Amino acid sequence: MRDHVDADAKPEDQEQGDADGEADEDERGGSGHSPKGLKRARVNAEGDSRPTGGTSKIERVTLPRDVDGYVPGSIVRIKLENFLTYDWVEFSPGPYLNMILGPNGTGKSSIACAICLGLNFPPALLNRAQDVKSFVKSDKEKGYIEIELKGERKKGNIVIRRTLEAANKKSNFFINDRKCSAADVSTEVERLNVQVNNLCTFLPQDRVAEFARMTPQQLLRETQRAAGSPNLSNWHDTLIGSGKELRQIQERVNEDREQLNNLEGRNAELQKQVKLYQERQTLEKRIELLSVIVPFTSYYEARDKYYAMKPVYRKITDDLKDMQARHAPYTAMQQALVEEVRKCEATRDALKRATKARVNAMTTKWAENDPLEREAESIKNRLDNLKKQDKQRQSDIKKYERMIDEGTKRLAEPLDMEDVEELTKQLKELNLKHRDIKERNFDIQEAQKQVAQKYGQCQAAVDGLTRQISQLDSVKHQKLQNLAKTESDAAAVVEWLRSNRHRFKMEVFEPAALSVNVPNRHYADAVEACFSFAQLRTFVCQCLEDYKTLNRVCVDTPEALGRTVRINTWYLPVDMNRLAPPPASPEDLRALGFDGYAIDFIDCPEGLKGYLYAEVKLHRTAIAVQNPRAVDGNRAMHMAEQANGANYIIGRLMNQVRRSNYGQRLAQNSTREIPQARSLVGTVVDPAVKRQLQEKLSESQSNMEVVRQEEQELAAKEKQVRADERDYRAEFGISGTEAEHVVSLVSPVLTLTVSAEEDKTKLDKLKKAPPVDQERARLKQQMLTLANKRVTLIRAYASLRRALITDYEAATKAGLEAAQVLAKKSALEVKCQEQKEELERATANWAEMRQKYTKAKEETLTRLQFSKDKLSESSDETKEKFKVMDEANEVVARSSEEWMAELAQCEEELNLNTCTNGGIVDQYNRRKVEIERLTETIEERERRAAHIDGQITAAREHWQPALERLVESIGKKFSGAFDRIGCAGEIRIREDEDYEKWAIDIMVKFRDSEKLQLLTGERQSGGERSLTTILYLMSLTEEARAPFSLVDEINQGMDQRAERAVHNALVEVTCQADSGQYFLITPKLLPDLRYHERMRILCVNNGEWLPDTDSPGMGNLNGLIDKFLFKRNGGQAAA
Repeated sequence: MRDHVDADAKPEDQEQGDADGEADEDERGGSGHSPKGLKRARVNAEGDSRPTGGTSKIERVTLPRDVDGYVPGSIVRIKLENFLTYDWVEFSPGPYLNMILGPNGTGKSSIACAICLGLNFPPALLNRAQDVKSFVKSDKEKGYIEIELKGERKKGNIVIRRTLEAANKKSNFFINDRKCSAADVSTEVERLNVQVNNLCTFLPQDRVAEFARMTPQQLLRETQRAAGSPNLSNWHDTLIGSGKELRQIQERVNEDREQLNNLEGRNAELQKQVKLYQERQTLEKRIELLSVIVPFTSYYEARDKYYAMKPVYRKITDDLKDMQARHAPYTAMQQALVEEVRKCEATRDALKRATKARVNAMTTKWAENDPLEREAESIKNRLDNLKKQDKQRQSDIKKYERMIDEGTKRLAEPLDMEDVEELTKQLKELNLKHRDIKERNFDIQEAQKQVAQKYGQCQAAVDGLTRQISQLDSVKHQKLQNLAKTESDAAAVVEWLRSNRHRFKMEVFEPAALSVNVPNRHYADAVEACFSFAQLRTFVCQCLEDYKTLNRVCVDTPEALGRTVRINTWYLPVDMNRLAPPPASPEDLRALGFDGYAIDFIDCPEGLKGYLYAEVKLHRTAIAVQNPRAVDGNRAMHMAEQANGANYIIGRLMNQVRRSNYGQRLAQNSTREIPQARSLVGTVVDPAVKRQLQEKLSESQSNMEVVRQEEQELAAKEKQVRADERDYRAEFGISGTEAEHVVSLVSPVLTLTVSAEEDKTKLDKLKKAPPVDQERARLKQQMLTLANKRVTLIRAYASLRRALITDYEAATKAGLEAAQVLAKKSALEVKCQEQKEELERATANWAEMRQKYTKAKEETLTRLQFSKDKLSESSDETKEKFKVMDEANEVVARSSEEWMAELAQCEEELNLNTCTNGGIVDQYNRRKVEIERLTETIEERERRAAHIDGQITAAREHWQPALERLVESIGKKFSGAFDRIGCAGEIRIREDEDYEKWAIDIMVKFRDSEKLQLLTGERQSGGERSLTTILYLMSLTEEARAPFSLVDEINQGMDQRAERAVHNALVEVTCQADSGQYFLITPKLLPDLRYHERMRILCVNNGEWLPDTDSPGMGNLNGLIDKFLFKRNGGQAAA
């Protein structure tokens, strides 16, 4: 029997215009019934906002259509041999709608089976036999299926042949007559996007009911595979897989985090004790290390001192030896010179004595000659003057005789005057009286000078005592005296500073003990308690230049005081805005009961406040003195705690609040009683000293009063003397004229009388002189006698002189020799004395250095042994740490005092730490390791979760908009199709947190009294399910990506109205220019259905006998149609 399919008939489409009009009307009305007609705007991949409503159209995603109308992957030809009902058949479907018609049992569904098996899809998709061999025609051993698929543009078609054998399940595949594997066929088919395994694109007859029974989730996945973006399924799979993984990771993270919180909570309870224990261990190890470092540091310092002294000691020793060696020759030479000097001096002294004796003899002779010589000279002069004297004597005799005669004549003349005796007597009395006045005036002036001197001395004593008493009452002076008692250097610098302020650029403030005053004595004790001893005695500079100057002239050099001093100096640029603020505002402080801050109760220079704020912190020390009971100690402590530590004084108790450096940094309060102020107030004056000064002052004032009285008495006496002087002058004025007249008359007479007497005496003397010849002879004889004596003396003197010259030569020579030796000895003695003093100093220095050197050596050895003992007693870890520190020079980087201070601090901290349980540390560390491991696991999983969440977000951003557009497009057509048949239908997306549960719900309503209900395999009838299925598939057709789709007998169970509407809609959808290939298999058709020129009718002519194709008219479907139309039109040919 031969099967035949005739596909040549193409009926005219008289109703094409009506169909187009109905399609336009359906598109216009469909948007009003679409459940997704209006959607919110969604941001696309480019960032633009566009609506996703019903106006969007999903563009078909298929391979480019060729010029013959076929889409790559569509079926161009099918050829079967010995397959089910066919012995052999070959036909060519069209590129659009292909309606396969034929009675039941003719082999329509066999074509669907051939397409499925020929393209290497499993038989299970057909819901028939499970084995391929079952599809070989009965009583045949083998057969084949050959399907020609449209190839890509400009490439040939793909012919796939599959051979079948009835005896076994084996099949052979060929592509373009080339044998290949089944996988090659599947790859080629998949490349062309053929989806026979998708019920939305390939619905065999036996699986029509399965479509309605598909779950909404399955329907979503099959729809994604059939239409829309080709990545929809991949995105969905990514979302499902990533979502499951993300949920699993999040569940594990939550479990791990709960466990982590539990472990952390338990460890948090132990953390404080563990920290204390670790701190104690650290302190113990540190103390052990410091116990080694301290003696070694002390040893290093002693060793360095010893090493530094060693070369000095050796040099001093060598220098002393060298000095002794250098001085030895000088000492021997000095002894030799001493002996030589002694001998020379003995010789010189003997010669000097002999010479001295001769000189004495010569001196005697010379002394004897001197009077003789003078006498001879005198006689000679007298001889020479005898003649002159005689002439002069004669002339003088005549002169005196003449003068005597003249005087006698004048005295003989009488005087014309009264008796002057009375006047002379008066003048004598006045002169005596005037002399007495002068003597009295002189005595008074001398007494006044003595009184003035006494008064000045008394006044100076009174001023000095008054100044001393005022200084006792001066607070500033008292403070300076107090400072001098404790810090003499600071007091000396203060006095120097007061006289040398011009040497500084800005004011240098004296120590706070002098420059800070407390006006209210009640607060002096509290304010002074805020200062340390050094702070009260610190000089404060306002600029760095003055700071350097003060230290240079006073501390570093003796320029200022002639000696260097030790004083405290301070300079620091102070930014008041960066200082710690007071613990509380003034209002809050008074509310707590305090009187104020210490800074409020002092007077000081403005520039000094920076030091008081930054260094002494007076602005952070609260004081309550007036009413200390009004202060609540707890509230005051809380205030200090809130300020991270502060000081406050209540009554006479100083509270110092500090926060601990360990643990929870709890506040700690230390208290002490404040002493009486000594520096900021003046000392009490000793009454005995003040009384003694006052007694001396009273005595001096009394003495000054006595002197003042004496001065007044002398002034009265002086006044009386001046009055007597005036009286004398008045009396002398009366008698003066008369006295002057008497004197003018008497004086010449008296003068002549006296002159006459004198001239007579001289004349007598001249006349009585001896004669000149006698005198000359006598003088010559005297001259001869004197000459003889002198000759004798000169001869003796000459002899002595010659002997003296000889002695002088010998003595001079001996003296020169002695002087030379003595000079050498003196020079050598000076040198030796210098060397001796130098040697004595060197010896003393060497002895002192030896003592220090020996002591340093012994101390170094002692400290070394002690350090070794300490090191040997320490642990290996401490030894290793000490070795590392020692090699890195960290041990010697700090002094032993600094290390000892740190050791003392560590020991004090260790005494405060009482945590000694080491088991909790092991427990804490084990749990900490587990926490770290769990934290790493959580972080890793959270990173993985974030990465997966990013993948989900990225996939959903692509998948959900594309899916919504696809479902919206399908739903619009689906609702429109139901509207045209008088029913209602919607396509909805059901969302869920689990992407695997996302679904497409098909909602239908076939009666007006019903509501929209979900399509299921049980709720609707078979016809309703078929109608819903074909309408959904038809709505999906325009969006389909598969090159062809197939539906087998989907119209079974429909009434005529529904079947006609479905048919017309199917023709409209599948015969558009961009529609894909579509196969509709049906056993029957209604009359007067709508046809389209792009559709192809394939009629299956199958039976026991068929005429040959060569018989005229047999198998010509077009001829049969023409014959039918001819008869229907009454014998007229069709137009």
